[in-house]
Amino acid sequence: MFMQIRKGMSEDNGQQYYALVNMAETDVTRMSSDYADNELELFRKTMDLIVGSESGKASSTDILNSADTLTTKKLKKSETEHLLNRLVHGQWLSEKRGEYTLSTRCIIEMEPYIRTMYQDQVKVCQICHNIAFQCQICENPVCGIKIHNPCVARYFKGRSEPRCPACDDFWPHEIPEIRRPKSQSRK
Repeated sequence: MFMQIRKGMSEDNGQQYYALVNMAETDVTRMSSDYADNELELFRKTMDLIVGSESGKASSTDILNSADTLTTKKLKKSETEHLLNRLVHGQWLSEKRGEYTLSTRCIIEMEPYIRTMYQDQVKVCQICHNIAFQCQICENPVCGIKIHNPCVARYFKGRSEPRCPACDDFWPHEIPEIRRPKSQSRK
């Protein structure tokens, strides 16, 4: 009754995902049965770091430091590291070389929350119009559009002189190759 199928894209490789989302629950309370109040507070602080960064990433060091500012019960360093592992295992965060990003699941399920809570900071991809954290940005200060890396790869594929789709300036960024994801089976 209050369920909705939502589509999202991996910002890492462009693979499409679908999620069945319970619309009756609010976005962060969706996690409340699995996580304690102080863990949810740290997750929110981690989201603040990721959404507020230019790169759409937060270092493990920054997250560990933000754990010291919790207003609820403090978390020890080992507890914070364990929580980060649980959030990655639960597919709320992704981790690569000590840097954390919001996972595809998190972006799909929490999109309304992200758009509401971070409305002045949310970047939207010019090509697919979804929230973009891992993206390239047009260097023209008047333009400044954002495009997901997989969308960049598809949009500029085969073009010898890539130009911004909005302002027509030369696109100076490296055009990534589209990486086909390996087949995965869910456990």
